[in-house]
Amino acid sequence: MGDERFDLLTFGEIMLRLSPPNYERMTRGDIFDKRAGGSELNVASGVALLGLRTGVISRLPQNALGTFIKNRIRFEGVSDDYLIYDESPEARLGIYYYENGAAPRKPSIVYDRMNSSITRISLSEIPDSVYTCTRMFHTSGISLALNKNTCEVATEMIKRFKEGGAMVSFDCNYRANLWSEEEARAAIHYILPYVDILFVSEETSRRMMQKDGELFDIMKSYTKDYPVKVVCTTQRQVISPRKHNFTSTIYDARLDKFFTEEPYKDIDVIDRIGSGDAYVSGVLYGILKYDDVQKALEYGNATSSVKNTIPGDLPASDLKEIDSIIRNHQAGGPTSELNR
Repeated sequence: MGDERFDLLTFGEIMLRLSPPNYERMTRGDIFDKRAGGSELNVASGVALLGLRTGVISRLPQNALGTFIKNRIRFEGVSDDYLIYDESPEARLGIYYYENGAAPRKPSIVYDRMNSSITRISLSEIPDSVYTCTRMFHTSGISLALNKNTCEVATEMIKRFKEGGAMVSFDCNYRANLWSEEEARAAIHYILPYVDILFVSEETSRRMMQKDGELFDIMKSYTKDYPVKVVCTTQRQVISPRKHNFTSTIYDARLDKFFTEEPYKDIDVIDRIGSGDAYVSGVLYGILKYDDVQKALEYGNATSSVKNTIPGDLPASDLKEIDSIIRNHQAGGPTSELNR
C-alpha cells in the first residue's frame, strides 16, 4: 500500500440544511437556520473529532455556498484536499429543509437536490493517488442513489480503494424517495463483494434486501454470501420525537460472535438527523483505532446517543466527552449531574 496519509476517506454529497427555529413549521416560519450536512461528511467529522485523520471527496459549486461548506469542513477538522469545484453555469448545492417534531407531530423533510453539482462528478476529476493514501474508505447507499452517474462513480471508487489496500465501509442508508427497492437491491448486491464493514438496519434487511428469519441469522447471512467481516445493526426505540432509547448489535464474522450492550435510555432528542452517521463514525473509530468490535460497539452507541442532543447534522463531541459518556453508561449507578 502507498503513503497512508489518512485513516478514513469518505465520498458523498454535501448539502445545505435549512430549518425553521424553535419548532416552527416550514409553512409558517419566516427565517431558516443554515447548516452544512451530508451522510458521509457527518461520518468523516465524527471520526476526526475522535482524533483520527479524515477527508471527504465531494463536488461543490464554485460560489459563496460552496465556500460556506468548505469552511465548515475545515472547521470540523476534515481535510478538503479532495473537494472538486464546479464552475459551470449549472453549478448548485443540494438543499434540504428540516422541520423538528414534537409529539404527536413527527419531524419532516423536504428535499431540493435535483441536479446538484455532485451528480455530474467524473472519475477523471479524482486523482489516482487517492486510492492508496487511506486505511479505510466509506460511502453509502445515498451516493449510489443520487443518479446513474454517481452510482457508477461510487461503485468504481469502491473497487479502486479495495484494490489499493483500503478497508471498505458501506452504509446501506436506504432512502425510498431517491430510488426503488429493486434498484437499490441490485446496486448493493453488486458492491457487497468489496465491502468489509456493513451497516444495515433490520427494516432495510427485511424489506429492501428481502431477507427473513431471526435478526442474528440475517446479519450472519451477509458474511456467508459475501466476504463481509463486520455487520452492524442499530436498535432505536422511539418513545416520542423527544425521547428515544438506543443500542445496537454487531456481528464479527472473524470471531463468529455477536456484540451488544444495554441501551442508552431516555435520550433527550434535540435533533436526530445525523445520529445514524455518528454511530457509523464511532464504530469506524473503534475498528481503526483498536481493531476491536467491542470497542467499536461502545463508541458507536455513545456517539450516536449524544449526537441526538446536538442541533444540526454534524457531531460535536470529542474523545474526552465520549469516553466520559461510555464510563457513565457502564457504571450503572448514579453519576455526577455536572461536568466540573
